[in-house]
Amino acid sequence: MTAVNLKYEVVGDGPPVVVLHGLFGAGRNWITVARALAGQYRFHLVDLRNHGGSPHTATMTYTDMVDDVRQLVATLGLEQFTLVGHSMGGKAAMTLALSAPQGLARLVNVDIAPVSYPDRFVDIIAALEALDLSTVARRSDADRALAAAIPETAVRLFILQNLVFEHGRPHWRLNLATLKRDMPSILGPLPVAAHAHYDGPTWFIRGELSDRITDEHRPLMQRWFPHHHLETVMGGGHWPHSEAPAAFMAAFARALDA
Repeated sequence: MTAVNLKYEVVGDGPPVVVLHGLFGAGRNWITVARALAGQYRFHLVDLRNHGGSPHTATMTYTDMVDDVRQLVATLGLEQFTLVGHSMGGKAAMTLALSAPQGLARLVNVDIAPVSYPDRFVDIIAALEALDLSTVARRSDADRALAAAIPETAVRLFILQNLVFEHGRPHWRLNLATLKRDMPSILGPLPVAAHAHYDGPTWFIRGELSDRITDEHRPLMQRWFPHHHLETVMGGGHWPHSEAPAAFMAAFARALDA
């Protein structure tokens, strides 16, 4: 597949930091974090393909995402940069570090390991596809309609950020068809050689209440990222930057400055 031009937002000034969001997210999920450190770093908050304002495409693999990010880095003229990835974005960031690390000065992964995960999203995508948008005049209508299928309020409201209205007509910024078809790739193993490794500084930041990074994952993390550091955000779950912001910001600042 051909790389696409990704939409991104720049916040702050200083050494460049490229941020990759998670599944169903967008670059603006990181706006609060970026603004808090805007005096020290220049953040590029990226919308990955099939998300946010970036193009919809027929595929959604980590190879695709790496190609897109490498093209963005070249377009921006970044000779050295820090790469931050959360969840799906973290797996994309790890794939880049292990396969095309040119210019990568530091890697920061938020609550994700380089492993396969079970599909927790099939019911969510089915619910979004089943929603009759012709009955939706505002986000609150969609919120009520999705409540039974997606009972977790925080998850529902997070996903509903992707429901936008143009000329009064609602549509999803997410490319649901591609995400559904390529979910096995998104949840599967990293498409890298078993002997690959990234020797640069690497931080894994996990939420105390999340199960995405466990002790069982540490041997593979050590093999692929031999100079990694693991830090746990107390009180945080899979979205520690929003669930435990003070503790996360302290850990994140250490990761960027170490």
